[in-house]
Amino acid sequence: MRLARLTRLTLRARLPHGSALWPYLLVAPTVLGGVLLLGYPLVRNLLISFQQYGMGELIRGGAGFVGLRNYRTVLADPEFWEVVRRTFWWTLVNVVLIMVIATLIALMMRKLGRRMRILVTSGLVLAWASPVIATTTVFQWLFASRLGVVNWLLVQAGFESFEGYSWLADGPAAFAVLVLLVVWQSVPFAAITLHSALLTVPDELYESARLDGAGGRRVFLSITLPLLRPIFGLVLCLEVIWVFRCFAQIWAVTKGGPGDATTTLPVYAYRVAQSLHRYDLGAAVSTLTVLLLVAVLVAYFRQLLRQEADR
Repeated sequence: MRLARLTRLTLRARLPHGSALWPYLLVAPTVLGGVLLLGYPLVRNLLISFQQYGMGELIRGGAGFVGLRNYRTVLADPEFWEVVRRTFWWTLVNVVLIMVIATLIALMMRKLGRRMRILVTSGLVLAWASPVIATTTVFQWLFASRLGVVNWLLVQAGFESFEGYSWLADGPAAFAVLVLLVVWQSVPFAAITLHSALLTVPDELYESARLDGAGGRRVFLSITLPLLRPIFGLVLCLEVIWVFRCFAQIWAVTKGGPGDATTTLPVYAYRVAQSLHRYDLGAAVSTLTVLLLVAVLVAYFRQLLRQEADR
């Protein structure tokens, strides 16, 4: 009996230590996978950006270090700064449209009945789950110059100038098509997330505000937005990351054209690396892209924390 009691006491003494390690053991495979899948390519890309790495070095190896020469070459190129400006404009337009449309859909879903809410949510999930390339291909068909549905509808509506109009041959038009595509793919996630957050707001707060005579705009600015500010900030950051690094849609539809009208930093890095076989310059552009994105997010978080501290 004394031996059994001593064994139980020993196990109880050891249990907290095992319990403390258990959560880390559970997340270890995910952390390890993230390090291997994300950390190694990032470090490898950073290493190449400090080397002279062209087609010859890719085949025979032996890339030599050149210090900051690749970065000086990229930063001295006026085309790079034009692409940076276009990338920020691309991100701003997309993120603003995504957040506005997603917020309106989330507010609408709160007012819908149960069946209609399930129907709308199902549609959003299906749009969100659609493969990127599949959705991109559908948009290419919709905006095709000769057999596209969009041109046909516009002609039927009386806009004869759109007969055979080539959307992807005109810079602003191609930019608009890509914005529409990315917004279509991004809104479902943001809308579902914001709607889930709206469900946590007590109905009593809205009823009290309406009894005080507050309108919809006042209710949103005084109740909804302050309570859900962290969720709005999280969704905004995720959308900035998603749009800023967007590559597959642009490359599949326009490859950065016509001209450079839709060339953003990820597309520019790929074109430099693959077309010119300057993998070192492409790696430098990729690294600068990451640094710019991190700088934007850090500035946003600093502003967000400053606002929280002032409240």
